[in-house]
Amino acid sequence: MYGRLDCPAALRAIARGGYIRNRVFFADQQTAVAAGYRPCAVCLPHEYARWKAGSSAATVCSPDTGGE
Repeated sequence: MYGRLDCPAALRAIARGGYIRNRVFFADQQTAVAAGYRPCAVCLPHEYARWKAGSSAATVCSPDTGGE
């Protein structure tokens, strides 16, 4: 997941000792997406909604053909 440096959810997690060892910084959103990260729903809600809508369409399974 990627987000803003001032994200309230991330700052709360960091205050509790989370995220610190696994933080990765990117130059821009395009680089984060290319690396396989998704946008944060808290600080990037519009980007998250677009990602969620796109990933839902991509995960629709085809009907089972019964092994034929």
